[in-house]
Parts: sequence; C-alpha cells; structure tokens
Amino acid sequence: MVRSTIVPSGLLLLTTLTPCPAQDSRQDSRLSLDYAPAPVDNPLKGLVPYQGDVRQYFPHSLEFNYLPYSALVKGYGQFDWVPLERMLDDIAGRGHQAVLRIFLEYPGKTGVIPDFLIRDGLKVHKWVHADDPNPAAPVETPDYQDTKLRRSLQSFIAAFGKKYDGDPRIGFLTAGLLGLWGEWHTYPKSELFAPAVVQQEVMDAYEAAFKVTPVLLRYPAGDGSHMAKNSDRPFGYHDDSFAWATLHTGRKGDEWFFMTALRQAGAEEKWKTRPIGGEIRPEAWGQVFDEKPANRRVQNFIRCVEATHVTWLMDSGMFKPRQKPDRIRRAKEQVRRMGYEFHCPCVTLRRVKADKLEVKLEIENRGVAPFYYDWKAEWGLLAYGRPVRTTPVSGRLTGLLPGDPPRVWSDTLDVSGLHPGTYKLAVRVPNPLKTGHPLRFANKTQDADAVGWLTLADVRLE
Repeated sequence: MVRSTIVPSGLLLLTTLTPCPAQDSRQDSRLSLDYAPAPVDNPLKGLVPYQGDVRQYFPHSLEFNYLPYSALVKGYGQFDWVPLERMLDDIAGRGHQAVLRIFLEYPGKTGVIPDFLIRDGLKVHKWVHADDPNPAAPVETPDYQDTKLRRSLQSFIAAFGKKYDGDPRIGFLTAGLLGLWGEWHTYPKSELFAPAVVQQEVMDAYEAAFKVTPVLLRYPAGDGSHMAKNSDRPFGYHDDSFAWATLHTGRKGDEWFFMTALRQAGAEEKWKTRPIGGEIRPEAWGQVFDEKPANRRVQNFIRCVEATHVTWLMDSGMFKPRQKPDRIRRAKEQVRRMGYEFHCPCVTLRRVKADKLEVKLEIENRGVAPFYYDWKAEWGLLAYGRPVRTTPVSGRLTGLLPGDPPRVWSDTLDVSGLHPGTYKLAVRVPNPLKTGHPLRFANKTQDADAVGWLTLADVRLE
C-alpha cells in the first residue's frame, strides 16, 4: 500500500495576491498559488485576423474567413463541403480555431448566388454600393422573399449543423446569409433586406441545428424593433463597429450603436450565457491601442470591452509589420482583458486514506466574460515533466462569471500502484482540437513542469 505525503512545491511558496484562509486541520495542506497574467493567445478569445499565417505580428488563437453561399450549395439538398474543409484544416494546422461566416451578397463579388436558384426564377436586384472611403462596387441582392431561396436556406442550415455543430475546428459561427457581407442589412437599400418572417425562419433553423457551436447575430432586437425579435433566443451578438459605435452616447442618430441597441432589446445580460464578438471598426485599426488615437471618434477600448463583455474581435490593424513597440505593448495588456481569465488562488490537499488524495482547487474568473464551451479538465500526477496518471475533473468552467466567488473543484484521486517518489500534482484543460492552444490559467506555475499543465503541489508517495 502506498502512503502519500503532501509537500508544498517550492514554486508555490510565493506570496499570493489573494491570501488563502488558514488551514482547518492538521491533515489539510492549504497552499496559496500566485497570480501571473494568462497568455494573450489563450484559446477562443482575443484579436482575430483574416485566415493566414500572421503569428509573427501579434499572438492569437482564432482566424476569420467568409465563404460564398454558392461555394457550398449546389442544389436543393446538395452540398459541397470541400471548400469549408480546406479552410478549417488550414486554420487548424496552425493550432487555431475558426470564426466563420457564409454570405449571399458582397459588394464587388459576383457568382455568390447559386446558379440553380437563378435558373428557377430567383429575382436578383443589381445596384451600386457607395461606401466612402471605399470605391463604389456593384451588388447582387437576391429576393429574400422567394420561397425557393427560403427553402434552400433552411435546408442548408440544417445540413450545416448536422455536419459541423461541435466541430472543434470551429470556435464561433456568425449567422451571416442575410444582407451585405452577411451582416443582416442592405443599407442604404434597406427595402431590399429580408423581411421579419425570413429572419425568423433563418433563426429557427440555426436554433434547431446548432446546440454546441455558438451562433452570433449582428444586431440585438427586442419588442418594437424593425428587425425580428432575437433577444429571447440562444444567440450571442457581434458588434462590427467596435470602439467606433459601441458605447451609448444618447445622441440623436446614434440609436444603432451597439450598447444602445442592446439596452433597447433588453439583452444587456446576454453575455452571461452567450458570447459577444465583433470587429474593430477599420477606421480604428491599430490606433485604437494608442494612448491618444489620432481619430477622435475612436472610443476607449477598455471601456468598450468592459461594457460589452466581448470575447473576440476581428482586427487587421495589429497583424501588420512595423507596429510601434508601445502600441504592441498596450494592445497585449488590453486584449488580455477580453473574455475569460481563470486564476487559481488556492489549493487544499488532504490524505483521506493511504492511497487516496482529496484535492480542492479554487478558481476565479478575472476576465470580463465566462468561458462558453464545456471543455473537460483533468488532474495529473507528473514525473519528469510527463503525466503518469490522469483523473477527470468533476467540476466545470462554464458559467463562472467575473466577480463570482471562487468555484471549487473537488475530487478524490487514486494514487495506488504508483512507484514511491515525489510527483507534481497538476491540472490542465486540454483543447478538443488536438493541435489547438491549451487553456492556460493566470498563475505563475502554469507550464512550470509540463506544457499545458498548472503545477499545484509536490506529493511524495512512500
């Protein structure tokens, strides 16, 4: 029979920012764990570039791209997933997960609407979109009221969800499909946009098809909105004018600003269960992280992060060469605030039997948002930097909100059959994407003894 002795790791004798209460029993060993900022490229959060290898410019764990509807939809109930597979595999090959959108109209692009729908009589409105400072571009907007198009959309979403819901290569899905760039508007030709009944059909289809992968809508809408109501549906939102039209101003004409719309929809608490994403407005790229942005209209980034509880943001400004070091430093500090940040302030260990070890780990969220996936954590006993025994953690990360009291993960580990010696007790949250970034805790002993593992204590088996 193996007897265990708990030995505080020398790495854990540092003073913690949040002191643990004194231990209650001689058999308990209650250890403080020091805080250290979590990585900027923790999974499923932070800045998001367009698909491509730009890791040398700024740390990230997500990549974004669009696909035209015609690339995937070849007929009624006929789909070609090869273009999407290539995209997802390319992104996953860099250890990243995808943010994805499918579109039906895009200024300057033709052939987006499948030919079979046009042959079946789908009316297409052709017009010119003038978007200063961008050059005017032709647009092809389908008649969203067409029954065959509506049938195709519903069929596609059902097949899309059946094949890809919960696919670890996808982090977030923006609903897309309707409007310019899939952003649910045809401004300034608003009369061409999909009516409420079509919006409802699309949302019904997404709600039925996607139960694991989060789906995000562009605009919050409640009772009395010109959009179909969505505030009571299980979708998040993406603010695509972030730090430009995000904060509530109260000014006439700013009613469409994200926080104003969120308030009007009664969806200010949505972030607690559904993710908020978006895109930094192109006019604010890069300079949003300067101490004094050159464009005075740029809104304060941290205020926007804290107001929206945003988890991820598309951006091209920080993924370019020759950025100023001060801008990069400020960007890392501020982007780290986005989404979750899990810190473990204390761990308590207790020998309940000679071959049983009780572990209680306290976890708090220092970020601005919860973690939206139910990733499974595990305990590990490490020797020479490798796990020799792992045990599933019974607790979860989901639902742990910023400001909540620490959540306690409590399990009893079986240490029988292990050779005598000193082991590192550790915990980790692996990424279901095998090539993906592991979730890392905001602790000094994260990765101290093995990549992806948070070292908690030394345990001596005799």
